[in-house]
Amino acid sequence: MAPKGKVGTKGKKQIYEENEATLKFYNRVILGANAIYAAVNLLVFYSSSTFSTWLLLVFALAVYVGSYRSMSAMAKPAFAEDGSLLDGGIDLNMEQGMAEHLKDVVLLTAIVQVLSTLSSYFWYLWMLAPFRALYLLWVNFLGPWFMAESPSAPEEVNEKKQRRQERRQMKRF
Repeated sequence: MAPKGKVGTKGKKQIYEENEATLKFYNRVILGANAIYAAVNLLVFYSSSTFSTWLLLVFALAVYVGSYRSMSAMAKPAFAEDGSLLDGGIDLNMEQGMAEHLKDVVLLTAIVQVLSTLSSYFWYLWMLAPFRALYLLWVNFLGPWFMAESPSAPEEVNEKKQRRQERRQMKRF
């Protein structure tokens, strides 16, 4: 059962602290996934590593850097000259925000990267990201735009037809 009343809002300090914790968590996820990938490919399977193995690592690193820097730029706080917090930045834990999608990309990349130590076919799971982006594009922008009714043809209900239809409904009951 949902709580009744107004949903509480977060203060600047709470947003700042939660953003710091979120960035720290995703930094650890990135470092952990890269450590596992590098350890397995450098120590265990170094002789069977190909150019594509390292190319995919570089691409994963580019995705990590882009996503993490975007999140850290969104969460950048503003301080006054005396050191007091003016703005905690954008809340990275806000539902339906851009940061949510960036966090999903980081987690998907980390999962794919770790699973790819078992088989290189797991890199194909990365195709989930563009499919999700296309789905969001359709649901939020293209679908409503294509399915919207034309504003030039307003439906004018004829009063006579409406009364006739009401009489038919009354006869049925």
